[in-house]
Amino acid sequence: QVQLVESGGGLVQAGGSLRLSCAASGRTWTTDGMGWFRQAPGKEREFVAAITMIGGSTYYADSVKGRFTISRDKDKKTVYLQLNSLKPEDTAVYYCATDKTPIRPWSTPVSWGQGTQVTVSL
Repeated sequence: QVQLVESGGGLVQAGGSLRLSCAASGRTWTTDGMGWFRQAPGKEREFVAAITMIGGSTYYADSVKGRFTISRDKDKKTVYLQLNSLKPEDTAVYYCATDKTPIRPWSTPVSWGQGTQVTVSL
């Protein structure tokens, strides 16, 4: 099993930036896909971005393309999500997830982190 711990959330004004981190531990060799999802109050959880730990291939939701960047540090077993040009509608709990295969919007990841709150004010 893989354990995931997110950090880096917080309160930021519209137009600002944040960087989220997700550190993996445990049986990390069993998974390659890493990704971020988010859930806003009263809404369903939605896919944000994904990356493969071995090849570094990335995939983004249309709503964040050009504003968010996902990256990874293989040695540290850590994935990052750089959030730029933040909007109030980006306010949500952001969850890190991992799966055996590349994560996509329709994926059902095998492990999830506890989530980190991102709040964007006007």
